[in-house]
Amino acid sequence: MTNILYHVRTISAVIVSLLLCAVVLGGALPAVAGEAENAQQLVDKASMTLNAFVADKDMGPSLKALLKKARGVLIYPQVLRGAFIVGVSGGSGTFVAYDAKAKKWGGPAFYTIGEASFGLQAGGDASEVVLVALTERGMTALLTTSAKLGADVGVALGPVGAGAEAATANLSADIVSYSRAKGLYAGISLEGAVVATRDALNKAYYGKEVSPTDIVVKRTVSNKKAAGLVSAVEKAAGK
Repeated sequence: MTNILYHVRTISAVIVSLLLCAVVLGGALPAVAGEAENAQQLVDKASMTLNAFVADKDMGPSLKALLKKARGVLIYPQVLRGAFIVGVSGGSGTFVAYDAKAKKWGGPAFYTIGEASFGLQAGGDASEVVLVALTERGMTALLTTSAKLGADVGVALGPVGAGAEAATANLSADIVSYSRAKGLYAGISLEGAVVATRDALNKAYYGKEVSPTDIVVKRTVSNKKAAGLVSAVEKAAGK
């Protein structure tokens, strides 16, 4: 019986690893027709997600307070979760960063997020997630090929509700997360989630191979169709 359980767990672990790799490393696949359109849809949805978070009476005040001192913001319009026995969550997002010297926001670069977990999970759900990078360590982690939240870089839940805006002054995390499910604050822990670049979308959106550093730090490329998203972040951050 012990051997059977061992083999079942081993097979399950392999399945989780393969599924998580498909989510997180999907950016390594070649760009295909329609990727540019997919990227633009993601940009437009990210703008709507950020506006909805800012307008939320519970999250908005503290989120705006953090954005005023943020180095970057990563917006996932939809993170899906749901399976039976093995649960895998994942989604794609856009990353916009602030240039303190130029005093303006730029981007976006495209990313995935993935997380695997065991447990009897039936059905599924979808969440919107916003990650705010507050420190140099947080930015450095996000600019690498992939980073594991909670291990490679510290992550904490953003404060919500009464007194949330004032509470932002005591936050010491590298990255702060906010999440909503079905329009309501979800408070989802992202400890263990892997954030990685989605190279195919970056290439499709800018017409050539580019890294997040090229896009949001060196700013060697740009896309005028991202103006709406950048404007939304600028307005929310007030800088």
